Amino acid sequence: MAERFFLYDETVETKTRFVSFMGENQRFDLAIIQSDRYYGKYLVLNLQSNRFAIIGEDDLKEPGYLEDVYQLNDENAKELREFLYEIV
Repeated sequence: MAERFFLYDETVETKTRFVSFMGENQRFDLAIIQSDRYYGKYLVLNLQSNRFAIIGEDDLKEPGYLEDVYQLNDENAKELREFLYEIV
């Protein structure tokens, strides 16, 4: 077997916040991971849908971004966006 070629292999300290909240129509169970790895952005995992994204304020302003990444309708994406604006 050939030697494995790593592009990177690093261990970093992270701060992880687990949040669960109920919106009007949907429950959100999130793991929000902060490190120095993503230029100040957060790794946001939706534990219900097994979807994740690297999110910063610029991403929240991008029309349709949360809807696409997390497969949400407009109303649920709005609730998630409002919450994420509080932490980003």
